[in-house]
Amino acid sequence: MKLLHAADFHLDSPLSGLPQSKSAQRRRELREIPARLARLAQDEGVDLVLLPGDLFDGERVYPETIRALARALEEMAVPVLIAPGNHDYYHGKSPYAAVSWPDNVHIFTQPELQAFELPRLNCVVHGCAFTAPHREDDPLAGFAAPADGKRHLLCVHGEVGPAGSYAPIASKSLENSGAAYAALGHVHAAGSGKAGKTLWAYPGCPEGRGFDELGPKGALIVSLDEPVQLTIASPDGPPMAPIGLGAQPVAAQFVPVCRRQYRVEAVNVNEFSAALPQEESPDLVRLLLSGESLCTPELSALTAQAARRFFHVELRDHTTLPSSLWARADEDSLTGLFLQELRARLDSAGAAERDRLLLAARFGLAALEGGEDVRP
Repeated sequence: MKLLHAADFHLDSPLSGLPQSKSAQRRRELREIPARLARLAQDEGVDLVLLPGDLFDGERVYPETIRALARALEEMAVPVLIAPGNHDYYHGKSPYAAVSWPDNVHIFTQPELQAFELPRLNCVVHGCAFTAPHREDDPLAGFAAPADGKRHLLCVHGEVGPAGSYAPIASKSLENSGAAYAALGHVHAAGSGKAGKTLWAYPGCPEGRGFDELGPKGALIVSLDEPVQLTIASPDGPPMAPIGLGAQPVAAQFVPVCRRQYRVEAVNVNEFSAALPQEESPDLVRLLLSGESLCTPELSALTAQAARRFFHVELRDHTTLPSSLWARADEDSLTGLFLQELRARLDSAGAAERDRLLLAARFGLAALEGGEDVRP
């Protein structure tokens, strides 16, 4: 058995950190996520799709977004199970309740775990829904899958941990569940762990939406071996129910599906032009300027130079003063006294204070040496 596990699309996110034209383009690209996942499901020949929540970013959803999602889910042509999360929680006026979804789609609507039977796959998926923006109880508390020879899976939006405001899931609850696999949503970075015999995983979001969501983003293709069963014949009647034996091996493979990546990279200010890519990059990049510079780099000019090479680029000044400058601290002059005082403060400063002191040094030296304002 093979399944596709994806979550946290956050369709119709405002993406307000980008210029208006580019945020509109990125919203259109996010709207393509379901279609890309449908192609992945078809290419991989999956038997089941699990989508544990936050498919929408909020209650305000464009009609074309709903149509694109519904069309893609139908094209998957296998059972699709959705567990609404804290951003797209289930209520009477949510898109999940107001729209007629394809016949192959099942949406969990209750905060308590519900069982959805898939007889053809000899499988049961247990899932639940957020019905409010927050949830502080463990949705798996007290749950244990029956030993009935079937494969039991979980589809839940929540955070693995002892406490929190978004359905905290205790490791012990995962272990006691006895599920072969727990498809989780909420965390935007891919990750996994094991609790007892239960493998749990987050696929992360399929597209990054900011510089706190770096690198390739995608979904998980999960392969599960057939459960080993033993049917014991009853001497006085029909056979007893199958008994599951042994472990059910599970393997999860991360598959990138993102159109663009958010990246943060360091670039020496003295090698800036040479460091830019020759071909235009589709990514959104934050360049951290490093190296030595007496004056504050002209960020606007450097940004304009780099803008032609990336879909979106931002610059941050992380340069330092030239090391040779501190030799002047021994001068018997006002500049020497200024540098002595500044160096003493820099030696004991934290990272945030250090940036302010470096800027103060540039302004101070410009004033003392009769130069121009370093930041016009």
